[in-house]
Amino acid sequence: MTGGSDMISAIEVNGGGSGPAWIRSSLSFANGNCVEACLLGGGHIGVRDSKDPHGAVLRFTHAEWSAFLGGVRNGEFDSLPGVQAH
Repeated sequence: MTGGSDMISAIEVNGGGSGPAWIRSSLSFANGNCVEACLLGGGHIGVRDSKDPHGAVLRFTHAEWSAFLGGVRNGEFDSLPGVQAH
């Protein structure tokens, strides 16, 4: 993933050699409360719970992922219960 000046910096998580390179936000807490994302085969984006690296992976198309990130940037999810805007 590459980014411009508006991108949050990310930490690459070793995918175990031959697997995908998972990326975690540098804003993640040390207690592991975060998600990781990676580029999967076929141009899909994978998202997983960092506490369960062998668990389920949600798969999104590039269009779906872009729409989600746009909503996050626009604050569209800030009103969810328990969410605090930064």
